[in-house]
Amino acid sequence: MLNSCKEDEPPALALVSITAGGVDLNGATSGTAVPVNASIVATFNVAVDQATASTAISLLRNFDAATVATTITVNGAEVTIDPTDDYYGGALYLLNVDKSLTSTDGKPLATSFERSFSTIGTFEVPGAIAKWTFEDNANDVIGTKDPSASQIVGITYVAGRKADAGKAASFNGTTSIIEISNGDALMNNGNWSLSLWVKANSTLAKGQFVLGLGAFYGFQMEISGGYNNFKMAASYAHNAPAGAGGFNEDLWADGEGKTKDKGDWQGWTFSKDFGTTTMSPVIKDVWANYVFVYNASAKTGTVYLNGEKIKEQDFDLWPDGTNQRFTTGLKWRGTMPDVQNELALGFIQTRAGSMWDAEPWGGYDQPGANHFHGLMDDLLIYHKVLTAGEVSTLYNSGKP
Repeated sequence: MLNSCKEDEPPALALVSITAGGVDLNGATSGTAVPVNASIVATFNVAVDQATASTAISLLRNFDAATVATTITVNGAEVTIDPTDDYYGGALYLLNVDKSLTSTDGKPLATSFERSFSTIGTFEVPGAIAKWTFEDNANDVIGTKDPSASQIVGITYVAGRKADAGKAASFNGTTSIIEISNGDALMNNGNWSLSLWVKANSTLAKGQFVLGLGAFYGFQMEISGGYNNFKMAASYAHNAPAGAGGFNEDLWADGEGKTKDKGDWQGWTFSKDFGTTTMSPVIKDVWANYVFVYNASAKTGTVYLNGEKIKEQDFDLWPDGTNQRFTTGLKWRGTMPDVQNELALGFIQTRAGSMWDAEPWGGYDQPGANHFHGLMDDLLIYHKVLTAGEVSTLYNSGKP
């Protein structure tokens, strides 16, 4: 009588090791600091079937769940996954291998597995039209919005929020300003987003104009003197039946949690409640990431603070007949003689603007004017909508 011999059975397929750019992905925690051009190398106990590898292995970006294009090559027991393009810096990726993967002997993988890793550097959503990183200068590193030497006053460049982020621009709270010509090109009658990192210094005990393009005739960001609220005021275009035109509107956040359903304005659909502590500990004397998004198709304005949505408004919920119901996007409306078509970093308008010159808070030369006092870094402007996943990843990869 003949007995079968189990020793002759081909072994089940099993993972032995897996690395990405030399970083071990088989540890108890997610791999970190993976190079943006790294190949993933998985080694198994026996030779792997190429055909099943091509369908059983997938690589995803976590922030938008997009599948990453790859080339998968099998050499015996070693499988190499090469991304077609470099990874985004500072982003999380998920590698999935399911049980349809088999050995050349037809033995399947016993258990599906997932491995995750984050790439080195800080994340940046692609597609910005302008970007200022303040690496010992105030140049727009991807566009053409470079200030001239005469448009930079009282600015120094210091260590930023962390080593990966490089340097930041320091504003002294009295004279510091960066002026950028033809600021209207930064606006968009459609989708629009702005992201920046700010560390507001409270020692001068006043409100702060972080930036402004002719104040509300373009767009302006300011932080209150109590550090319990901030806003982005902007000018918008509309196509109301009575005639196209423009208006200005504030997108502001105060951390009180009030909405249309909680005793406040009918257009506010979401507001985070910061409770009794208010938002002051989050934005006062500490680095914070501010993102403002206008979605033209949805007619919504959204504020994110440190990667989290904290305020949202819906222009379709404004009263019937108001121009807000017909909003199409942002619009430069600075045809007044007292404002200039220049973006000011560090104040509500550039020095050539005369609006509010006599006001103690609004005149550039006024000793107590609300100049920005603190540090600014990584200012980016987009003519598109940043998604919640992109904003969260941007913050998590860039936070100190």
